[in-house]
Amino acid sequence: MVKNLFTPENVMATQRVIGADIIMAFDECTPYPCDYSYAKDSLDMTHRWLKRCVANHQENDPKYGFSQALFPIVQGSVYKDLRVKSAEFIAEQNMPGNAIGGLSVGEPHEEMYAMTDIVCDILPEDKPRYLMGVGTPINILENIALGVDMFDCVMPTRNARNGMLFTWEGTMNMKNRKWADDFTPLDVHGTSYVDSFYSKSYVRHLFHANEMLGKMIATAHNLAFYMDLVKQAREHIEFGDFSDWKNKVVHKLSERL
Repeated sequence: MVKNLFTPENVMATQRVIGADIIMAFDECTPYPCDYSYAKDSLDMTHRWLKRCVANHQENDPKYGFSQALFPIVQGSVYKDLRVKSAEFIAEQNMPGNAIGGLSVGEPHEEMYAMTDIVCDILPEDKPRYLMGVGTPINILENIALGVDMFDCVMPTRNARNGMLFTWEGTMNMKNRKWADDFTPLDVHGTSYVDSFYSKSYVRHLFHANEMLGKMIATAHNLAFYMDLVKQAREHIEFGDFSDWKNKVVHKLSERL
């Protein structure tokens, strides 16, 4: 008989050995859509696993001489009562930070924001809130407004490989014919060296020639844009005008150039 390797204890041990600074609790990310009974059973299982993760984390010393933080994960699909139940249970664990999972899996953005809002009202304000797998620039700004501190997402690199660039004026599809004779810089507002070094027409040529350099340039641009996005968001939070600034920029961010 083959022993099941995917247990909370093994998942914890693997993250500990690779030297993760943040260790994620073992959970199940429910698909969208899923019915209520499935979401509830999945949530109960995730909470049982969390108890085992917490016990394992407390029983074992961190590796390599530095601390490793365990983040529990709130689940519950798009059902308000399940999200409340999960957020309350996660908050009770008193871990260094807390994650919100099971969103950005196909549900409408309005559902994502509604669930995030509910959860952030419960999770402690003095510990980082990490929204997993999110998202577009607009998603990030809207969820920051709801109280989220941390994000991760493949979107800037995945979209870059397909020729989609995020800019402060909107998104650009570098495969479009309109850029063929546009010799202006890739992005005059960009913060990466690629934005002033390469032209739109050249980057379009690279994509149509299937040259890897095109994907590399687009990736460098998108990563720099995302860093600039959250940098400016932080500055406006500190200045006290984040909401006004956010409401103005999301309209441009949604445009297609």
